[in-house]
Amino acid sequence: MIPFGPFLERATVRSGGRRNLEARLPRPKTVADLAGTGDDRYLSMMSLRIFRAGLKHALVDSKWPAFEDAFHGFAPRRVAMMSDEDLDDLMANRALIRHWTKIGAVRSNATSMVAISAEHGGFGSWIAGWPGGDIVGLWDVLAKEFRQLGGNSGPSFLRMAGKDTFVLTGDVIGALIDNDIVSRPPTGKAAKRQVATAFNAWADETGLPLCQLSMILALARE
Repeated sequence: MIPFGPFLERATVRSGGRRNLEARLPRPKTVADLAGTGDDRYLSMMSLRIFRAGLKHALVDSKWPAFEDAFHGFAPRRVAMMSDEDLDDLMANRALIRHWTKIGAVRSNATSMVAISAEHGGFGSWIAGWPGGDIVGLWDVLAKEFRQLGGNSGPSFLRMAGKDTFVLTGDVIGALIDNDIVSRPPTGKAAKRQVATAFNAWADETGLPLCQLSMILALARE
């Protein structure tokens, strides 16, 4: 396995020093913070990620207070009980981004979240308890159980929520290919697990969380 030290050195230089680099790095939440976050906030973040996909984030963010009102504060049980007629009404609400597939995904995802929360004592407890060494396994479950969370949407949601994960951005993928970790963009399960093996080894080497390793790798390539 390629040591991570050279990536860290390049990222430090390109950031103008270690202090500047550390200021740019994300910090994952603690297990207690993840478990203590309400299901409504997870559904809100999940939905925000879904609506941001393909749109300017600033546009979506500016409308999010209206989404909070329209979806009952994203309380999962209330959202799961919304009728087709309720969703039709939302499609007529000019304060929202009126995208039927994404609006429908919010209700579907609320139903999935209610089930997971009931089984694990809270969605946050489920997220918090998922082992970091198998983060791509969590990606797979999110893509399977929730709508619109395939590709990078699942990892991006986890990053927003504070769960430690790497994200396969263009620069991260480029760095992985440049250093022969993979030969092409890792889209299949086997390739993603190969990447995860590298990140887990780097985490053991450096003691850094996956989210920071991911960003350092990207910065080292700039």
